[in-house]
Amino acid sequence: MSNNLLIRNALPSDLEAIISLDRTTPDADKADYWQGIFEHYVVKGRADRIFLVAEKAGTVIGFIVGEVRAWEFGSPPCGWVFALAVSPDVREQGTGKKMWDEICSRLKKTGVSTVRTMANLDQKLTLSFLRSMGLRTGRYIELEKQLD
Repeated sequence: MSNNLLIRNALPSDLEAIISLDRTTPDADKADYWQGIFEHYVVKGRADRIFLVAEKAGTVIGFIVGEVRAWEFGSPPCGWVFALAVSPDVREQGTGKKMWDEICSRLKKTGVSTVRTMANLDQKLTLSFLRSMGLRTGRYIELEKQLD
């Protein structure tokens, strides 16, 4: 990836670009969801809430969002990354890695020593990327039940 890639804090003006990038995933349109996330993470932001974008030549080409979560199910404080996207046009060029490294660096500065995330088992590209970032199965497992 060329040196003109900028990883920066998201700005309120990035909202439409984020919604557009998110539409490249197979999930439903979530414009209202992203409006709420922006309010919580960008407008009202705190040091333990991180919303970063990757920008190249003035265009947002990726984003990553995470926070510090503490004492859920007895877990000591840890970083939690819950959203990550890179434009299909620039995937496998280092953008995801640069965003991952930056959010981990910022999370570490808050005092946490572990970062966690979840991934859909059917999304092989995402799983491959996360494994390449050093993530492995942790001591907690996700359990779920369909509600009728």
